Amino acid sequence: MKAEFTAIIEPAPEGGFWAICPEVSGANGQGETIEEAKNNLREAIELILEDRKADILRGLPDNAIQDKVMVG
Repeated sequence: MKAEFTAIIEPAPEGGFWAICPEVSGANGQGETIEEAKNNLREAIELILEDRKADILRGLPDNAIQDKVMVG
């Protein structure tokens, strides 16, 4: 899945950087560099979305229809 999310990156008081994604609740990352913080944020977003999808799919009835929808 390809999508674009917002990364808000700020210097951390103890050094390095931390990043959050306002579109995905709970997604955050940190790192010594901006790139490392972004990479960790990307991994967090991927894990959260995969977990949410798996959680929802477990409860679907057999006759549920799965399809794709494009946004943006």
